[in-house]
Amino acid sequence: MPTVVRVALPVPLPTLFDYLPPAEGRWQAGSRVRVPFGRGSKVGIVVDPAASASVAGDRLKAVTEVLDPAPLLDTELMQTLAWAADYWLAAPGEAYANALPLALREPRPWPDTRDEYWQLTAAGRSALDAGSRRGASQQLLQLLAPGPQRADVLGEQLPSWRAAARRLAPAGLIERHTAAAVTTPAGAPLPLSDEQQQAVAAIAAERHRFQPFLLDGVTGSGKTEVYLALIEQALAEGRQSLLLVPEIGLAPQTLRRLRERLGVAVEVLHSNLAEGERARAWLRARSGEAKVILGTRSAVFTPLPQAGLIVVDEEHDAAYKQQEGFRYHARDLALVRARAMDVPIVLGSATPSLESLANVAGGRYRALTLRARPAAVHAPQVQIVDVRSQHLDHGLSPALQAAVRETVARGEQVLVFRNRRGYAPVLLCHACGWHADCPRCERPLTLHAGQRQLRCHHCDYRSKVPAACPACGAGALWPQGQGTERLEEALTALFPDVPVLRIDRETTRRRDAFEHLIDGLRANGPAILVGTQMLAKGHDLPNLTLVAIVGVDEGLHSIDFRAAERLAQLVVQVAGRAGRAAKPGRVLLQTHHPDHPLLRTLLAKGYGAAAVSLLAEREQAALPPYSHQILLRADAHERVAVDAFLVAAAAALPDDHSLQLAGPMAAPMALRAGRHRGQLLLEATSRAQLHAVARPWQRALGKLPAARRVRWSLDVDPIDLY
Repeated sequence: MPTVVRVALPVPLPTLFDYLPPAEGRWQAGSRVRVPFGRGSKVGIVVDPAASASVAGDRLKAVTEVLDPAPLLDTELMQTLAWAADYWLAAPGEAYANALPLALREPRPWPDTRDEYWQLTAAGRSALDAGSRRGASQQLLQLLAPGPQRADVLGEQLPSWRAAARRLAPAGLIERHTAAAVTTPAGAPLPLSDEQQQAVAAIAAERHRFQPFLLDGVTGSGKTEVYLALIEQALAEGRQSLLLVPEIGLAPQTLRRLRERLGVAVEVLHSNLAEGERARAWLRARSGEAKVILGTRSAVFTPLPQAGLIVVDEEHDAAYKQQEGFRYHARDLALVRARAMDVPIVLGSATPSLESLANVAGGRYRALTLRARPAAVHAPQVQIVDVRSQHLDHGLSPALQAAVRETVARGEQVLVFRNRRGYAPVLLCHACGWHADCPRCERPLTLHAGQRQLRCHHCDYRSKVPAACPACGAGALWPQGQGTERLEEALTALFPDVPVLRIDRETTRRRDAFEHLIDGLRANGPAILVGTQMLAKGHDLPNLTLVAIVGVDEGLHSIDFRAAERLAQLVVQVAGRAGRAAKPGRVLLQTHHPDHPLLRTLLAKGYGAAAVSLLAEREQAALPPYSHQILLRADAHERVAVDAFLVAAAAALPDDHSLQLAGPMAAPMALRAGRHRGQLLLEATSRAQLHAVARPWQRALGKLPAARRVRWSLDVDPIDLY
């Protein structure tokens, strides 16, 4: 058999593909190649440059073109991706493709990695003085008036600047040029507390070897200052640091702190970036030029040839788990990379995941704690508000309204937290009981009063609000329950002289909207903030002294075994927004279940005690982290097709008494977007036993006749059994 080039292609198939070597070019593992595939071509990654073919040479096609002068992915990243594809049962080509920015998945040369700058021309300055342009074009001219500006800085200040640049550049009003990254003077570090100094010293002592640390610090205890001190040490040694955050909303403020403090260029990697910017940042990290990289989940794939430190902030956050395609967990993959590169990794959180706490108990992680809030007088006072038998005004109790009134009268700010957007979760006919359901999901449609629209938050189905009940014709249609939109309306009516700002997905659709809203609250005046979990972490509002949490009860009675952990984390994270500066904070938990054990434990002993109790329950029930799971999901337009596939899938499993099988069963949400959904849950106390079965089972599933009539996927270590 001939020697072939083995290539990973971005297709959902659990295999690599063999091609004959190209006529010219130097191909190595980690290089991109363009190859014929079907009737077209695809860009793939060379996994093995000299493999033995499994079929005769006359059946093979040749590589069309070698795209890279040197391997794009280094040995460590190639090995890590191979491991990740195997562990999470992914198609290998999809795993390798995930490691590349979109611009590098195309058959194009590498972009210029120098910084992109824009400046005014003489004609542009005249146009600015004359005020001859309007809208974004005029704004861009104004931004460039002080002098040349970097493209990423323009993007932060004016998200639509590139469209304006495409109008102004051909007119000769602005011009583009490139230059190497410049440094600025580093800012002075804040004095560290004794706890912070001890944490920095402990991690620094292990800076040349792999060691996972769990930095368990209460909200406001200064975890970011610990990160900054450690990154400074890595910079002093010429080594790279990767800092992961769970959401794009946390990136701008963290970026600002990093730049002001470190005085070096900080590269950013997240999905809201223009693809060219993202590719340039990725390539600068690959070359070692970029020393500090900040990013969300996908930034875990950043090349780090001079790695010194990895930090995963808010490590408990579910946003680190990819829920479609290649279903990896960025926190867990960061640990694998840190081991491969032999560097320390810091997992930071005020509410650590139960998995991480179990790893501390098992001696696999080392715990460091921050219990003091250096900038605050003391921790916020937490109080349960019993709303049983009370009259609620749009879901707000009299005690809560009184507390809000007292707070704004002092010139301070309030956060009313409700993790449900829209106006009301149900629209009900008072005469006959009809309620508006999504025809594709059979779940209640949420009323969005501002748009006069009913919307499904599962499949995004939308319809107009009916003028009368479709069932009986009555005109009395009543919104039931409260979303952030309804709370905003109620609080505006109750406090007409106080600014009320709503922060949820609807009000932050523009890329810069979230930061503008947050920046507006950093002033000292009174304000009421209504928000969802977007505000649960990472934001410092020094004048925010009262946090009121409504809707706590929904998380107390869920079929999801992770619901109690998530509720505890959410309550503690939201409560941590109060009293982060010199003013004392106060937190109100509004509930119909004031004696619930979880709430009482959180109130009396804190998150740590609640986590110990939840871990004991998990261990007794043999649930993660004391067992391991793989979830088989299937969906189709016909329920019979889903059921037939799941029955056949269960029959394809080996008779292994070390495994437990739950199902076939309908998914908790049995119908979504018009497709019927079902699942099988495979469990074992041994991860090795579970994976020994998983790959053969995956191959068997692909060969089942019933598989052709459904969409199916395997999710290793699922975090949502939906």
